[in-house]
Amino acid sequence: MTQRLHLVFGGELVDPTHTVFKDVDDIHIVGMFPDYETAYNAWKAEAHRTVDNAHMRYFIAHIHRLRDEEVEAGPTEELGA
Repeated sequence: MTQRLHLVFGGELVDPTHTVFKDVDDIHIVGMFPDYETAYNAWKAEAHRTVDNAHMRYFIAHIHRLRDEEVEAGPTEELGA
């Protein structure tokens, strides 16, 4: 069975029209989720919790897209070689 991991994270942006974090040391890692649906639910909960702060943004990163499952070693694995 293929896993489709998703990371939910967010933080305060310098400007709400761009995706530059004000302080990368203060990024909130919500968690890693096994599928998009649970990641979306976690993202939605955090987005609703911080709705009063226009500079707060949460994102869903598709971790499974960082690897090409058809290739024996992904590009990030090659860096250590």
